[in-house]
Amino acid sequence: MTHTASILLSLSIALLSGLLLSRVVKKVQLPAVTAYLIAGVLIGPFVLGALHIPGIGITTEQLEGFGIISDLALGFIAFAMGNEFRLAQLKKIGKQATIIGVFQAIFTTAVVDGVLIVLHYAMPDILPLPAAIVLASVATATAPAATLMVVKQYKAKGPVTDILLPVVALDDAVGLVVFAISFGIAKSLSVGKVDILSVILEPIIEVIASLLLGFIMGLLFTLCERYFHSRSKRMAVSVTFVMMTVAISCLKFDLGPVHVGFSSLLACMMLGTVFCNICDVSEELMERADRWTTPILILFFVISGAELELSVFADVAVVIVGIVYIISRSIGKYYGARISAIMTKCDKNIIKYLGITLLPQAGVALGMAIKAIELGSDGAIVRNITLFAVLIYEIFGPFLTKIALTKAGDIKKEGRVSARDEHLASKKI
Repeated sequence: MTHTASILLSLSIALLSGLLLSRVVKKVQLPAVTAYLIAGVLIGPFVLGALHIPGIGITTEQLEGFGIISDLALGFIAFAMGNEFRLAQLKKIGKQATIIGVFQAIFTTAVVDGVLIVLHYAMPDILPLPAAIVLASVATATAPAATLMVVKQYKAKGPVTDILLPVVALDDAVGLVVFAISFGIAKSLSVGKVDILSVILEPIIEVIASLLLGFIMGLLFTLCERYFHSRSKRMAVSVTFVMMTVAISCLKFDLGPVHVGFSSLLACMMLGTVFCNICDVSEELMERADRWTTPILILFFVISGAELELSVFADVAVVIVGIVYIISRSIGKYYGARISAIMTKCDKNIIKYLGITLLPQAGVALGMAIKAIELGSDGAIVRNITLFAVLIYEIFGPFLTKIALTKAGDIKKEGRVSARDEHLASKKI
């Protein structure tokens, strides 16, 4: 089998397995994103992929070539998140979302820091201090992809959803800065030298550069869109600019001793924010882009599931620290959101349920964990514990988000109309 045929077959298996399993989990009222992740685990390198039979599963070697799909999917997810920053809406909830987004992230880091540092002194051979500090910063990150998929699948709408999406989007910016500072401190503890550039300057430059890139691309996108009038071509322009922004975000270069990079999530989020605020037809184009990206998002979650390493369960130390990390992070997210929601006088449902919807954790946290590998053995501990936590959070997090939004009244219980049945009914008329 040729390399191209192998890739296409693996992708088709991933897509089909996710779709079929989503029909199964629907019977037990689980979100589709959970089905996609479980499908990925089943066809991934630790289950069917371990058989190395073409057309049956996905191997580790094949996964390495699917990075472009994950990058592209995250770009479209961030672009869609930018739609939540419309000025008209921000005038109503902007202050509340900003305070909650920043406070709960820092509060979670403080809680996890405190718990893991105590655990370090109780088990110094298992959890080194640099690893504890970095893990606490990783705890800030949530999973905008999983959250957005749940919101879209169930057409969630209401006070909790309105503030949830901006808060999740802000998490990335806050998390990047917190992680960079914590990583710098951890690195200085490991080598005995503090690097001011890596601790303070580089994360600030990354955030500013990413937002500036997204702003410029948003202006160019809006200008370019005016030259096309057919729906298909305007949708193609939307796809083009998201892909272009993701591509530019992959660039890294040095300015003297300073390393300059971009966050594709922040850049694409700003792209969507600028576009939705200055383009008169932004709502229509964003809706069309959502339809085009559905297969890519399904593939993203199935591939994410396949990348989860089940081998972390074999290490008792990782499981122990992972459980402590999950419990302390969950407490931090829930009470951080609750306290800040009370401070900003939010709706009672926001106070009660917002924290639960912030539990899912995936892509951004994994990116931080990969960066932590630079710490050597301490970084390997961070990576394994993050993998363990992501596996648990991604399977149960979307389900908890659905329950919270349902109890808050943002997800209505009335059944959805089947598009297939609706089309057949229209032909009979």
